[in-house]
Amino acid sequence: MSSSSKCSGSARRVSLISGIAAVLFSTLSLADYGLNFQKPVTAIAKDVYQLHMLILWICVVIGIVVFGVMFYSIFAHRKSRGHKAAKFHESTTVEVVWTAIPFLILVTMAVPSTATLLKIYDESKADVVIKVTGFQWKWKYEYPDQDVSFFSALSTPRDQIDNKAAKDKDYLLEVDNPMVIPVGKRVRFVLTGNDVIHSWWVPALGIKQDAIPGFVRDTWFRAEQPGVYRGQCAELCGKEHGFMPIVVQAVEPEKYAAWVAEQKKVAAAHAEEPGKAWTLEELKARGEKVYAANCVACHQQNGMGVPGTFPALSGSKVVNGPKEEQIRTELMGVMRDGKPTAMVGFANQLSDTDLAAVITYTRNSWANKTGEMILPDEVKAQRK
Repeated sequence: MSSSSKCSGSARRVSLISGIAAVLFSTLSLADYGLNFQKPVTAIAKDVYQLHMLILWICVVIGIVVFGVMFYSIFAHRKSRGHKAAKFHESTTVEVVWTAIPFLILVTMAVPSTATLLKIYDESKADVVIKVTGFQWKWKYEYPDQDVSFFSALSTPRDQIDNKAAKDKDYLLEVDNPMVIPVGKRVRFVLTGNDVIHSWWVPALGIKQDAIPGFVRDTWFRAEQPGVYRGQCAELCGKEHGFMPIVVQAVEPEKYAAWVAEQKKVAAAHAEEPGKAWTLEELKARGEKVYAANCVACHQQNGMGVPGTFPALSGSKVVNGPKEEQIRTELMGVMRDGKPTAMVGFANQLSDTDLAAVITYTRNSWANKTGEMILPDEVKAQRK
């Protein structure tokens, strides 16, 4: 081989090694990979991160030592060099060593782990209490001390989900009503589920707690700086599991107080007067908004549903049949004869007015032309 060929091959090897090193050790590439936790913004999240890193490096050291000894033994004591396998039995020294070392390692990990768990489950008095309820597929937030409650659902436009429009930076991580909390205050969460098991997970806050129907779980955190922190449901909870984001907005206490006051005004403005005289067009217009927020994912914008999974509402016998049967289906998720449907009931999610509006909308849209108007009082009567 000529000297020029050797130089060319050497140059290629140097270039290849340089390229691999640039990929492996580039700060930019590590940031893009996102292999580690999100930046912690609460004391609990910082403790969890530090515990994670401690145990990770212990595992790294164990791996290096174990595989280092193994590969050295394989290389230095191979048969081709004349080594023969040692013969020994019931060595007390070996037994003590390989029992004591793992014990010490476990104690080293157990002490900080226990301390972190005790902090996570600290039941001290909270400044703010929020009840979180998981629904298929949205979250309900209730502030019992402030008499404020609302639903938080995905707000990503359907065109982005259906690949008909460009996706923005917060694709599938944006909601219509974010949870708002005050900075520097201890916030306690009480979690449960309405239908199936959900999991409320916000990595930057160090919070991941299951929301289980029939059970109440709790956790807490204290946000140390203002910001918007995003998470998702971390428990497979059905068809729209991937469309159930969480957004927490931490604000200064003064802004939090202003937000609470605004929420109370909004609730008062939406409170319906008993006996209000609704028109068909008013209910249809309101029902269209309710349908877009709660029904479109399964039954589609055109009311045709998903064949084989979710039935079409356009031309449906239920929608065009007795209105009492449809009201019961919307409320309880079952037909009049008790036959279950694929839909969960909306009795705990929608008000009488919203249910009356969406039923009116479906009975007078697409191929459905009943001309009938469902009033809130009719829904209220079916709840009993």
